[in-house]
Amino acid sequence: MSRHNQVGEAISTEIDLALFGALGDLAQRKLFPSLFHLEREGLLDPATRLLGLARQEHDRDSFRAQVEKTLKTRVKAEELDREALERFLARLDFLQLNFTHPEGYAAIHEWRQGAERPMVVYLSVAARIYGDICRHLESTGCLDDESRVVVEKPIGYDLASSAEINDAIGAVFPESRIYRIDHYLGKETVQNLIALRFANPLFGTQWNQNHISHVEITVAEQVGIEGRWGYFDDAGQLRDMVQNHLLQLVCLIAMDPPANLDADAIRDEKVKVLKALKPFTDDMLGRDVVRGQYIAGTIDGRSVPGYLEEEGANTESHTESFVAMKTGVANWRWAGVPFYLRTGKRMPEKLSQIVIHFRQQPHYIFDPDQRDLAANKLVIRLQPEEGIALEVLTKDSGLDKGMRLRRGPLHLDFNSAFPKTRIPDAYERLLLEVMKGQQYLFVRRDEVEYAWRWCDSLNAAWKDRDEPPRRYPAGSWGPVASIAMITQDGRSWYEDY
Repeated sequence: MSRHNQVGEAISTEIDLALFGALGDLAQRKLFPSLFHLEREGLLDPATRLLGLARQEHDRDSFRAQVEKTLKTRVKAEELDREALERFLARLDFLQLNFTHPEGYAAIHEWRQGAERPMVVYLSVAARIYGDICRHLESTGCLDDESRVVVEKPIGYDLASSAEINDAIGAVFPESRIYRIDHYLGKETVQNLIALRFANPLFGTQWNQNHISHVEITVAEQVGIEGRWGYFDDAGQLRDMVQNHLLQLVCLIAMDPPANLDADAIRDEKVKVLKALKPFTDDMLGRDVVRGQYIAGTIDGRSVPGYLEEEGANTESHTESFVAMKTGVANWRWAGVPFYLRTGKRMPEKLSQIVIHFRQQPHYIFDPDQRDLAANKLVIRLQPEEGIALEVLTKDSGLDKGMRLRRGPLHLDFNSAFPKTRIPDAYERLLLEVMKGQQYLFVRRDEVEYAWRWCDSLNAAWKDRDEPPRRYPAGSWGPVASIAMITQDGRSWYEDY
């Protein structure tokens, strides 16, 4: 079966997918439901096969039964088409494997025997064994010149560990066949951000420091540690969220127009943004960066414990569960435009959004007490409901209103605008692009490393200051200091949720 790339050229999507960690949380929660939806939409090539690999003992039939049970839990009943389900389950095979022991990999070679389609290796496992798996696949003859590998973040703990992992993968796979996932890049709204910026002259001509006063990005989570204490307390919110998700969003907002939609043309522009991110000086740390850690509070009427009260907690931990910062991009397009970023756990709601604040008109002629209204905002919502809204000002209706202004949205809500179209999960898009061999939604090695350099410098400065994070109650929008940080510039966080 053939699909088309970004410029309309036909390409094959026939592959063998070998999924390492097939019984893990990500595979069961995201990957198999996404693959099923591709099946249901007729987007899986009829010859494509799926091999699950895990340490647990299963055979093909019991593995298929487990996946069927997962799909019945994760996929809406009205979307679980029986015929599509049977087609999908028939594609599945299973091998029990100790990933770090090379002798078991001969079974993968045997499974691949005679196959002429490319093999895609999906590593839904701990990053520390990426290199082991790649080496064992190569040494047992499982790979060829068309084989691809997909790796999940986080790739490393800092620049040094990231480089070590990438070196191990790169010793087996060339960069052109490595697909590093940041699932935010697969979201429909993120894709629409590219179209919005570069297909619409209305925004393309306004997308610079002459017309935009500031940008804010919020990625808020309601959840706490959720059993990930061992990982999260070593990582913290900066490494877990800012280094990948938020910086990728900054890149898409701030990058210059690429020459075309080729993967490297887009990623070259993103790297330029990462290289131009302003570093934090010591005096800026106290003024422009806020670290927080949640204490006990209430979310949706339910009492939740503080970070240091979570199961297995280190009660002396200074790990941040919240970060807010003011930064900028040091180039001609964005000179003087602050970027306000905040992300945290145990926030009042799950929310990911970008707000572009446009400058006010240079000459204001309306009621002085409404001057604060007189600026447009572009609100790009990634979750929970994806959509785009442009806030505009119009005259308030009524004979007694005079020339009073009111603010209202020109709103594109994807669920409302396309009620008969299911919004695909980010992983559906990413998996399909891997099958097509397209890399534009994936992160290149130099992107990862420039992001780590910037975050490492901030982590090192925090370590030198040795200050505990500020406390904030679960169910709030973070420490009061994060509000003061933006208020000192005469601004406030956008809260018209």
